[in-house]
Amino acid sequence: MGLHPITALMSALGVLTLVYVAGWRRAAMAVRGLANRQASPATDTRFPTPVMIGLGAVTNFFDALGIGSFATSTAAFRFLKMVPDRVIPGTLNAGHTLPTISQAFIFTSLIPVDIVTLLSMIAAAVLGAWLGAGVVSHWPRRNVQIGMGLALLGAATLMFMTQLELFPGGGDALGVRGTKLVIAVAGNFALGALMTLGIGLYAPCMILVSLLGMNPTAAFPIMMNSCAFLMPVGSLRFIREQSYSLRVAIGLALGGVPGVLIAAYLVKSLELSTVRWLVIVVVLYTAVTMLVSAMSDSGTEERTPAKARV
Repeated sequence: MGLHPITALMSALGVLTLVYVAGWRRAAMAVRGLANRQASPATDTRFPTPVMIGLGAVTNFFDALGIGSFATSTAAFRFLKMVPDRVIPGTLNAGHTLPTISQAFIFTSLIPVDIVTLLSMIAAAVLGAWLGAGVVSHWPRRNVQIGMGLALLGAATLMFMTQLELFPGGGDALGVRGTKLVIAVAGNFALGALMTLGIGLYAPCMILVSLLGMNPTAAFPIMMNSCAFLMPVGSLRFIREQSYSLRVAIGLALGGVPGVLIAAYLVKSLELSTVRWLVIVVVLYTAVTMLVSAMSDSGTEERTPAKARV
């Protein structure tokens, strides 16, 4: 008798998690001796500050409740001048990977969804992330600023429209077939690629699922597993290209996993409407400042540092 599909999926995610942790640890160990010879966020092996760990806890706490972590983290990075703009996408993906995987393990078994739809959309998102990370990791600072600024404007627009309930409420289906499945796969491929630019997958995935007539709750296992499978793949590429902040990413991970556990097991109810409006304002502000920074760039680009020979 074979494994239940969900059990098999979670087993595969467990293996991928081990591969990711091992790959990240190997990369971190390889750059330990380079910190004094090569000034780069990717070679900063100091222990994260309490602020970095706290940021991971807070952003992932709200991520588990449906607010999202990428836009809020980006706003904090810029306000606190914690991460150079060029490496924000890689830091977001690497730092939030383990908390996102935790969410997938916790929530996937609780919400039913068609397994064919789920697996197809996961595969599409992973492929999109792999290709997207390969492009974004080599972008200069100005390109990242423009890309992230536009992505954040799009995210704020989707959040605003969702708050006003301007999207269809969805249907009762737990999966799709035929043309709708093709649209779902193509859409999640694009969302996977956008994840590497720092735009969260949750809100647009919920909208995509609803527009296809599926039950909006089906977006939870689709979104969580898409992110959980794509983020290790994309993150390892950012890590390999040294296009991220090692210290900050570790801080997000250390604080993020407990933040997810608190949200999942201890929070019974929380008024999130006001929080969402605040997030929309913060995201809009961050998007505008990102684009202004890109437009005022004097032309001096922050190049990707040479990779360590390992």
